[in-house]
Amino acid sequence: MNGDHHVILRVVAKALIPIISVFGFFVHFHGEYSTGGGFQAGVILAVAIILYSLIFGIAPCMRAITPGFARTVAAFGLFLYAAVGFWALAMGGNFLDYDALFREAPGGHLGQHVGIIVIELGVLAAVAGRMGAISYAFAGRVGAI
Repeated sequence: MNGDHHVILRVVAKALIPIISVFGFFVHFHGEYSTGGGFQAGVILAVAIILYSLIFGIAPCMRAITPGFARTVAAFGLFLYAAVGFWALAMGGNFLDYDALFREAPGGHLGQHVGIIVIELGVLAAVAGRMGAISYAFAGRVGAI
């Protein structure tokens, strides 16, 4: 037996990883209206990364998504989350007071919608990036920081 004895596993993974990723984004963008949101979507996207590393190996995974990129995405998510809070403070509201984000006609909720979506994007990036970095640390390839 000279061939790759994991060929079925690799073919199935190549089909499942894009579906898992799309489902992660669905959970994120549908989370405003039903169950789901940034944390759940971030974990689902991290599962796609971890599945790739388990099936194809940690080295190809680290070439596709470098540990530095994973940490940068996590830091960007944290920055985005904090930026919305400070934006609300700058507009005269409390930290993460979404109604203060946009001055609009009474009864409008544009600030609520924009604030939640941007916060959830920040949580998605922070969780997916950090979970990816943690999986690399568990593999013993990079430090945990």
